[in-house]
Amino acid sequence: MLFMVEMDVNVPLDTDQERFAALKQAEKERFQELQRAGTWRHIWRVVGHYSNVSIFDVADNAALHDILTALPLYPFMNIRVTALCRHPSSIHDDDR
Repeated sequence: MLFMVEMDVNVPLDTDQERFAALKQAEKERFQELQRAGTWRHIWRVVGHYSNVSIFDVADNAALHDILTALPLYPFMNIRVTALCRHPSSIHDDDR
């Protein structure tokens, strides 16, 4: 199943910067691992915000939930999820 996931990161001003830098590095490593596996198919930065729009390809809602809640930056995120389905006019076979 494909899902569009919008993630806004909100970091409190009093957050320890060294701890946050380590969380960002862990987040990057996890993202790249999921990207190589084909689970996190696309990611785009939202201009002017500490936000992204991503496309996930997972088995079901529960799988997506497990992935998102395990992300290192999850405690700092506001997340919106939209289920997607293939548009009948798409020319791409991998749009499921």
